[in-house]
Amino acid sequence: MLYQLFEWLKESGVRIPGGTLFQFITFRILLAVLLSLIITTVFGKRLINFLRKRQIGETVRDLGLAGEQQKKGTPTMGGLVIIMAILIPTILLADLHKAYIRLMIFSTVWLGIIGFIDDYLKLRSKKLAQQLGGDYKKSNKDGLAGWFKVLGQVVLGVVVAATLLTNENTKVWREYIGNNPPSDTTGVRTIKYNGGDRLFVVAKEPITTIPFVKNHEFNYSKLLPEALRGFTWVLYIAVVIFIVTAVSNGANITDGLDGLATGVSAIIAVCLGIFAYASGNIRLADYLNIMYIPNLAELSIFIGAMVGACVGFLWYNSFPAQVFMGDTGSLMLGGVIAALSFIVRKELLIPIFCGVFLVELLSVVIQVSYFKYTKRKFGEGKRIFLMSPLHHHYQKLGYHESKIAVRFWIITILCVVFTIVTLKIR
Repeated sequence: MLYQLFEWLKESGVRIPGGTLFQFITFRILLAVLLSLIITTVFGKRLINFLRKRQIGETVRDLGLAGEQQKKGTPTMGGLVIIMAILIPTILLADLHKAYIRLMIFSTVWLGIIGFIDDYLKLRSKKLAQQLGGDYKKSNKDGLAGWFKVLGQVVLGVVVAATLLTNENTKVWREYIGNNPPSDTTGVRTIKYNGGDRLFVVAKEPITTIPFVKNHEFNYSKLLPEALRGFTWVLYIAVVIFIVTAVSNGANITDGLDGLATGVSAIIAVCLGIFAYASGNIRLADYLNIMYIPNLAELSIFIGAMVGACVGFLWYNSFPAQVFMGDTGSLMLGGVIAALSFIVRKELLIPIFCGVFLVELLSVVIQVSYFKYTKRKFGEGKRIFLMSPLHHHYQKLGYHESKIAVRFWIITILCVVFTIVTLKIR
C-alpha cells in the first residue's frame, strides 16, 4: 500500500522527502525485515499474555522425554503473530499488482486458516476434557481430521500450479540462441542488456532448475512419452500437490522442540530469498548463469518479511519456549516454503535445502512402516529409532533439546550452502 501510494504521488508530480527510496527493491526488503522483527517482538509478548489469560496452552502427552512436563500449559497458536508479521510488511511495501505477491498472500492466509482451525479444535477438546474431570476418553490432540488437512494442502497445490501454468506474468523467459529469430513473435521479448538487444522466448511448458547438468534446466514434458506431452500440466499439478503436502507436513512434524522449526524455516527462507533476488535480476542471473524469471524480485520483500518474522518469533520460541507456533504456524511455513520453491523454479532442490524436514518426515514413515511390518510378520512390532520424529530419538539418547535444535540449524545452513553450490557444479 505504501509502495502504491508513493508511486501514485510520483506520477502526480508530488515530491515527498525520502519517497524515492521506495523505488529501490533492496530498501524495501530491509524495511520488510525490520518491520516484521518489530511486529513479532512487540506484539509477540502481548499475544503470549492474551493466550495465557485465555488458558490457550499446550497439552503434553507423557512420552518419557526430559523436560516435557515443564512445557505443559505453554501458550500455543503463536503462529498468528508470524502470519501477521509476514502479511503486514508485504501489504505495505510490496507491489500488490504482482501475481507472485498475491499468490503468496493467499498461501499464507489459506494454510494459516487450516492450521488455526486444527489448533482450535485441539484446544476445545482439551477444555471439554477438563470440564468432564479429565475422564473424557475421546479427548485427544488430533484436531482436524488428517484428510481435511491434506485437502487444504491439495487446494493450495492446485492454486499454485494453476497460477504458474496459466498466468502470463508468471512465465519463465528463456534466451533465444540462434541466427534466425522465430517468425511467431507471440511470447517474444527483447531486452536491452550490455549495449545490445537480447531475445527471450516465453516458455510454454513448465520448466525448472536441475543440478549437476550443463544448462540447469529441466522440462517436465520429458517425463512423458511424446504422445502424452499434451498432458504435461496434469503431471505438473500432481508434482506440486505432492511436494506442497510433503513439505508442509515435514515442517509440522519438525515443530517438536523449542525453536527447531522456526530456526530451520528462517534459514531456508534466506536461501529462497537469494534465489528470488538473483533470478529476478537479469544481470545477476546472467552472471550466475541461472534461470531468469521476470517479475520475481518483488517476491524478495515477502521472503524478507518471512525471515524477520521467524527470527523475531525465536525471541520467545527459543529454549525455554514462552510460546509455541502450533499448526497455525508450522503448516503455513511448510506450505509457503514449498510454494516459493516452485515460484523460483527450485523445487527439485527441496530434498537438499529442506533436508531436515525430509529426514524428520522419513523418520516417521520408516518407523511406522517397520513397526507395522514386524508386527504383521513376527507378532511383535519393532522400532528402528528410539522414538520418532528424529529429534525425539536424540532426546532419548540424552541430548539436550537446545543442542539438538542448534545442530539441526547448522545442518540446514550446510544444506543451503550446498544447494547454492550445486548451481555451479556441472
